[in-house]
Amino acid sequence: MSDVWQQQRQRMVDEQLITRGIHDQRVLAAMAHVPRHLFVPEAAQAQAYSDQALPLTLGQTISQPYIVALMAQELLLNPHEQLLEIGAGSGYAAAVFAELVTKVVTIERHQDLAKQTYALLHNLGYRNIELIWGDGSLGYPAAAPYHAISIPAATPQLAQTLLSQLHDGGRLVAPVGEANDQRLIRLQRHGQHWQKTSISNVRFVPLIGAGGWEQAPETTAEGE
Repeated sequence: MSDVWQQQRQRMVDEQLITRGIHDQRVLAAMAHVPRHLFVPEAAQAQAYSDQALPLTLGQTISQPYIVALMAQELLLNPHEQLLEIGAGSGYAAAVFAELVTKVVTIERHQDLAKQTYALLHNLGYRNIELIWGDGSLGYPAAAPYHAISIPAATPQLAQTLLSQLHDGGRLVAPVGEANDQRLIRLQRHGQHWQKTSISNVRFVPLIGAGGWEQAPETTAEGE
């Protein structure tokens, strides 16, 4: 069965990623390696490598493969770096990032999901991922600064507290905008100046917490 899953992963890479502009060879290799089907509910495993976001529990989703690969590529990751992810969810994106950098710090606000995700990542042998339970919407200053920050949830604006946790030269990728209409952007720090790159229109589930929305707004977000 493992060969079948591997074939599905490679087909995902060939048909969903390369054809849509994912060209970073390290990102493509990571996406071909991480067993996405283990990060989705058992009932959804048949759709694990399809081009769609899938529901988890507690209103969370696992982003579609293309979006995970796009964010990884746009973060311009190097092997020696440390990355902060806000919103661990299933742990899938953290596992992909862990193939690309030295250390991943990921934060999940739902305690039960955090425990479940920690157990899965540990069982899969990821020792370079630190999973924190708590409100990550303002980052995690205790382990800052970071070379990269990934926010796979929509926020109306980016908190200065979060931006200050980036290394000089560091990159942050996040969907910014209204609950049902965001733009995926990259901010790169150059001292006290920021270079902004607009990537694409997206719809993500909302970031809940002090650095996002206090409570979930009405949304048709698909968790992309």
